[in-house]
Amino acid sequence: MKMITAIIKPFKLDDVRDAIAEAGIQGMTVTEVRGFGRQKGHTELYRGAEYVVDFLPKLKLEVAVPDDRVDAVVEAIADSAASGRIGDGKIFVHTLDQAIRIRTGEEGDKAL
Repeated sequence: MKMITAIIKPFKLDDVRDAIAEAGIQGMTVTEVRGFGRQKGHTELYRGAEYVVDFLPKLKLEVAVPDDRVDAVVEAIADSAASGRIGDGKIFVHTLDQAIRIRTGEEGDKAL
């Protein structure tokens, strides 16, 4: 099993969710986060004053998938989150040692 973590632009969430569903994955966790990479933030004008926004709003998606679905899900996220502009995000794939469904006690791929 693998845990796929993706940082994406907020307006891409619906596209990514639909792409993940088409890849056969039923659930994911979404967290609102703030950060920056090469994008380095930007300046904004508010009531005549200019200020720097260092940390940009992003969404962090976490999806647990069986090993045989990893490539399909990574491709689905990458294709649907891409806008071709700086700040599109990143995808990380981690090994997931164990998963347990609390309600039934199922373990491993069955718990996903």
